[in-house]
Amino acid sequence: MIAALPDMLALEWVEPGAATPQAADRLGRDLAATHRAGAGAFGAEWPGFIGALPADNTPSPGPWPGWFAERRLVPYLRMSADGGALSAAEVALVEQVISRIDGYGGSEPPARVHGDLWPGNVLWAADARAWLVDPAAHGGHRETDLAQLALFGGVPHLDRVLAAYQDAWPLAAGWEARVPVHQLHLMLVHTALFGGAYRSAVRTTAEAALRG
Repeated sequence: MIAALPDMLALEWVEPGAATPQAADRLGRDLAATHRAGAGAFGAEWPGFIGALPADNTPSPGPWPGWFAERRLVPYLRMSADGGALSAAEVALVEQVISRIDGYGGSEPPARVHGDLWPGNVLWAADARAWLVDPAAHGGHRETDLAQLALFGGVPHLDRVLAAYQDAWPLAAGWEARVPVHQLHLMLVHTALFGGAYRSAVRTTAEAALRG
């Protein structure tokens, strides 16, 4: 870090480079190590943001499902519905997912997560590494970061990232079926921020979660 001011954070320049299989392997291993460092609670001791929106980081001992529903799904569902981005049908689908949230796993303790790990926040660098930028860091579920890496076409070599992660710290059985549940958070953030253009993405993601 070069400088930290109330309205600015200046970091060292990272020279962009190619997204190589070797860098993807390292990303998977490094992400597993970051997650495994853990967090004291779900949420964080600081106010949260996701894009331009606030994120309720009030610390909670968990368990994860109720925390995720209350702090990461319900607020953005309400914003999206109030803003007219979602119809009653989409709202009902998301509410079904929320009503079943206890069935989507969550017995693990809080992991140290990036929190907004869509592919645009992975910077592939000339030093043969993948750097993570623009974090919304907090204590959360490690599957959330991995699910977000698959959004919008996924990061390059996603299969290598996941394989390296699994080798370093295997995920709980059934994680593949839970991917849409974890992705639903960012989909709702998009409808809250950008409106109905992402309505179909919310619907598709919620339907996939219910099938899982």
